[in-house]
Amino acid sequence: MTAIAPRRGLSVAVVLVGVFVSSLDLFIVNIAFPDLLKSFSSSSLGELSWVLNAYAITLAALLMPAGWWADQSGRKRAFLTGLILFTVASACCAVAPVLSVLVAARILQAVGAALMTPSSLGLLLPLFAPEKRGAAIGLWSAMAGAAAAAGPPIGGLLVQADWRWVFLVNIPIGIVAVFVGWRVLPEIREEARSTPDILGALVLAGTVAAIVAAIVQGQAWGWGDTRILGLIVLGVLGVVFSARRAFRHPAPIIEPAILRIRAVALADLAAMFLLSGFGAMVLATTLFLTGIWHHSVLRAGMEIAPGPLMAGVFGVPGGLLTARYGAHVVGLVGSVIFAAGGIWWVVATDGNSDYVSTLLPGAIITGIGLGILLPSLSAAATLPLPPERFATGTAMMSMCRQVGLALGVAVVTAVLDVRPDVSAFHTAWLFMAACGLAGGLTLFAVGAGKRPVAVYADARGVSDSPNP
Repeated sequence: MTAIAPRRGLSVAVVLVGVFVSSLDLFIVNIAFPDLLKSFSSSSLGELSWVLNAYAITLAALLMPAGWWADQSGRKRAFLTGLILFTVASACCAVAPVLSVLVAARILQAVGAALMTPSSLGLLLPLFAPEKRGAAIGLWSAMAGAAAAAGPPIGGLLVQADWRWVFLVNIPIGIVAVFVGWRVLPEIREEARSTPDILGALVLAGTVAAIVAAIVQGQAWGWGDTRILGLIVLGVLGVVFSARRAFRHPAPIIEPAILRIRAVALADLAAMFLLSGFGAMVLATTLFLTGIWHHSVLRAGMEIAPGPLMAGVFGVPGGLLTARYGAHVVGLVGSVIFAAGGIWWVVATDGNSDYVSTLLPGAIITGIGLGILLPSLSAAATLPLPPERFATGTAMMSMCRQVGLALGVAVVTAVLDVRPDVSAFHTAWLFMAACGLAGGLTLFAVGAGKRPVAVYADARGVSDSPNP
């Protein structure tokens, strides 16, 4: 690796700004969803859900190739290229005249985010001493939490003018971050390896898209419809192809050497479960406030904000607790708290429309749970790897998170598109709680583990491993 740049503080700040922008976009777009429904009134909820799902699916498919490119060509180059693409795509989203153009621009946004995500943590961790990397992960997670907290109220304010402003806000932040990052970020790369599996990435995207489409359209078309059965068959074939490809391609999208590490594989699976619950929570809560209680988007944004704010507040303590007690213990505790928030909403909103006594406590509970568990996920999925594999490990975890988000949104869309009443929202929150518990138990199965580099060497089947 090259030497770390002396302006360490600015380097950390630029990386965290990139994390902030990409996380802010998720929450702003969700809070704008009711206005998107009005703007594209001829589209169904299922069709409009692709504004969220096209982004998540594209991001999931490209994270591993992006992680490879970040490691090979330089994490600074990958990060800044991604930030530029993300900024340009935000402008395209803002001027989209029809839904299809908006979805296409969201795909371009996802390409930029795919380049930023693995390289951001890959740039951040080497800026900290090994013993402080748990705190660095907590800081990384806390920045995402801070963006999540800012997203709903900022989105609510911007939507008062027009939903297009939720994309325009990314442009000045992106321009400044690119300018500063070009000057201060260190360049970090490793020795060249095989070209990544582009065909595998395309098949992975098609596989996830087929599964998500089957979930979204299952109720409307009928689960026995030949189109649904065809999508399910395509999804199964895609899973089989991807699994076989992983063991045959020299640089597969899903890297067996990483997944052979029990802690990493379980952490990635836990991320998929937990983010399915998270995706369901965000969309269901937004639509409940605006559709069932008929609150304005601005008011809904302010009412959602306490949850992400708690996630940001508890992100750094979550990282410190993870470093002390282990990702498996802290992650389980956070997951149980997160699930408890969903169950609270099911019980408290049964015939009660008072925000302070119903939605607010659940938002605080879920936010605390997320703040505690997200650093545990990141730590379990990356710290067992040597430093030069941080970007790839982060990409794998983020890929599973995006697949989970897409599945969570698909399930909620399928439930609400058919029966958008209070009981349907209760079903969505129960799904959220079940995902939280499943993710927590999976993360608990990680256990304590052994020395990171030795684990990676064992997984590769070699006796020597890179120096940490």
